[in-house]
Amino acid sequence: MAFDFRDLAAPVSVAPMAGGPSTPELAAAGTNAGGLGFVAAGYLSADAFAERLTAATRLTSGPVGANLFVPQPSAGTAEAVDAYAAELAPDAQRYGTALGEPRIDDDAWQGKLEVLLDVRPAVASFTFGLPDAEEIGRLRGAGITVAGTVTTLAEARVAADRGVDVLVAQGPAAGGHRGTFDATARPSEESLDDLLAGIAAALDLPVVAAGGLMTAADIARVRQAGAVAAQLGTAFLLADEAGSTPVHRAALTSPEFTETIVTKAFSGRYARGLHNRFVDEHEAGAPFGYPQVHYLTSPLRAAAVRAGDPHGVNIWAGTGFRLAEAAPVAAIIDKLTNG
Repeated sequence: MAFDFRDLAAPVSVAPMAGGPSTPELAAAGTNAGGLGFVAAGYLSADAFAERLTAATRLTSGPVGANLFVPQPSAGTAEAVDAYAAELAPDAQRYGTALGEPRIDDDAWQGKLEVLLDVRPAVASFTFGLPDAEEIGRLRGAGITVAGTVTTLAEARVAADRGVDVLVAQGPAAGGHRGTFDATARPSEESLDDLLAGIAAALDLPVVAAGGLMTAADIARVRQAGAVAAQLGTAFLLADEAGSTPVHRAALTSPEFTETIVTKAFSGRYARGLHNRFVDEHEAGAPFGYPQVHYLTSPLRAAAVRAGDPHGVNIWAGTGFRLAEAAPVAAIIDKLTNG
């Protein structure tokens, strides 16, 4: 294995957070602080992904990771998505914008695989599924450590059989989209601790623990359970180097928001974020249909951000969001590793 998480000076991975929070500066800062920073490829073109990954590698002399969304068949029907578009029409009118055009694509999968093979980050991780065995073999042959994000022991077994080097075990407290392979399944509520124990008993692969980890005590707990490192996203949403929008940052610290909720209203696939008006009004009517629903609501969410309205946009966050702090990445990692 070209890269080993056990060699990190700080056993902390700055999670990939697609849609804005992940920046080259955030990834490089995580690595420069002794951990491993990730560049998120989700929703980017292959060229934009290449630019960001290359920029991150130029900002550090250490290892950098990259994360790709694995394309899957959509469960959404045109009729269900059209009905949801009709439901959202008043929201579009409220923000003075048009809804997006629903479409199905593979998130530039082949192009992004070629970027990985060209730039060769230390780690390539995957969410929503796995590359096929031949693709994993190509990545490993290029010296790239391959990590599969899993949310159940069954998924972990599939990843191990497919040939990944590392498992990223993601618990239910995680913010944003879970790595669940089945796009229509409500994510498992099995605790991260139980997931780690089950994987440790069944498989002989290094495991990175993820999902709801916010403190030094959290990291110590999962390391004691056998994890080689901890992956944290929400803990870095307020970092100086993060690309989180002003609306996102303000909502995370606003007393108006007291809880997170798992919802498919924004993207057509379950994800955890702050409980807001949009979820209350549209969760019941939102169909499974990723990525069509993502593209349908994208202009609406952008307009809500421009309007400064946290009730019209997804504020992805894990359950421990109240513990996020505004500080440089280096200071956050120091507190996470030294208490």
